[in-house]
Amino acid sequence: MAQRLVLRRFLSISPWKLPVSNLSRVSAAPCYPSSLVPLTQITMPASVRTFSTTPVFRTTFNIQNGSDFQDRVVNSQKPVVVDFHAQWCGPCRILGPRLEKMVAKQQGKVLMAKVDIDDHTDLAIEYEVSAVPTVLAMKNGDVVDKFVGIKDEDQLEAFLKKLIGP
Repeated sequence: MAQRLVLRRFLSISPWKLPVSNLSRVSAAPCYPSSLVPLTQITMPASVRTFSTTPVFRTTFNIQNGSDFQDRVVNSQKPVVVDFHAQWCGPCRILGPRLEKMVAKQQGKVLMAKVDIDDHTDLAIEYEVSAVPTVLAMKNGDVVDKFVGIKDEDQLEAFLKKLIGP
């Protein structure tokens, strides 16, 4: 799905001509002059979705730097789940979407901050992250709970309920 979105963005800004036969696939096949048509004659397949604002995007955000972390997490009025992850981490790729889904189910009662440890090693050291994925539960700027590794949806729901409270 992400490849289709990237392809669609590429098609919307590119003045190049692309082969019609390759639009149904998400591959980067080479373009041959005999199969090229002007970009204005290409219609996008119905299966391509547009970007939309969903609860996941309103409650989940990526940390940009230390001051952003301070403003959006430490000074937050709402409880915040902080997901320390890395691009190369397989378990992080499993936990991340699962955690985003569970945070979105809370309907804005809790926020989720995503921190890439390769980009923000200072934050990882400050919060004693020694393995990824590590998830912190923060309330009023203090760490109130923490877990390391993958959890199933029931365990994540219990973790969030404990953070939100009664």
